[in-house]
Amino acid sequence: MMPKFSIIISVYNTSKFLPKCFDSILSQSLDDYEIVVINDGSTDNSQKIIDKYVKRYKNKFKSFITENKGLSEARNLGIKNSNGEYFIFLDSDDYLEKNLIKNLSSNIDNNPDLIRYQVKTINNSYKVKERYHEKPFKGLNGVDAFNIIVDYHFIENATCYAYKKEFFVKNKFKFMKNIYHEDFALIPLVIIKASCVNSIDYIGYNYVQRNNSIMSNSDKDTKTKKVYDFLKGFDYLYSQISKIKNIDEEDKKTVYSYIANSTIIKSCELDEIELPQYIEELKKRQIYNLLLDDTFKRKLKKIILKTNFKLYLKLINR
Repeated sequence: MMPKFSIIISVYNTSKFLPKCFDSILSQSLDDYEIVVINDGSTDNSQKIIDKYVKRYKNKFKSFITENKGLSEARNLGIKNSNGEYFIFLDSDDYLEKNLIKNLSSNIDNNPDLIRYQVKTINNSYKVKERYHEKPFKGLNGVDAFNIIVDYHFIENATCYAYKKEFFVKNKFKFMKNIYHEDFALIPLVIIKASCVNSIDYIGYNYVQRNNSIMSNSDKDTKTKKVYDFLKGFDYLYSQISKIKNIDEEDKKTVYSYIANSTIIKSCELDEIELPQYIEELKKRQIYNLLLDDTFKRKLKKIILKTNFKLYLKLINR
């Protein structure tokens, strides 16, 4: 029988975290899921651990091995090979709370395209850093849901949502290949194209913030690539959102403003030598004009950005 949920896990050299990750799924209070593991070319002992769990829980696990192509392609492959009505993403160094699947299952009576759930951040010692609470909602269209979610944390994090597979496949959503910040380049589009979105107040996801993770890599070339990959994500999102015909232009403004603001703020990661070229890229796209200016604070922000970009960066980094 088809499981209600597929839990998709991309693995790359995270062998020491896998038992905690896998066990958090196997201990779920509702047993209505499958586990789809994509080993993205790991060179450590990850596959040995995966094989051990597959052998012991062969009715739950599906395992695939690929050459290292990155998180985007691993996720795309996981979706393709999932059988659940809904799927969620779990990073292999993170773990779930035991009632997440149960809470998700009790919130699909209105057939949502998306269900958002809450997150807490965890440090390297597995101590809670912060819990993020949001006011729940039910049955909103994608634009109205985004207008609420945009005021919270982890807006475009793919691991914060359960996705109805039929909706995802019908819209031909794919994570962009060979980039960092693949979540930013897709999830805002997924949200606003949803016909029905629920958000529950259950904190079901534990996000472990490791010092040596991909996203905390401090290599200069990697940082520069991350920033320009963000710009690629902006270009794709803007082009796709502008093509949506069943959403009023006024309703798109919040989304445009969010992706523009995020792309501007990302420039903080560039040094003094690289920053001018990035500013020129922003100007080419007239990104500043996409920012909302419906309040005095927002109007002032636009003025500062257009007249003294570096001053603006100093102000937001105080």
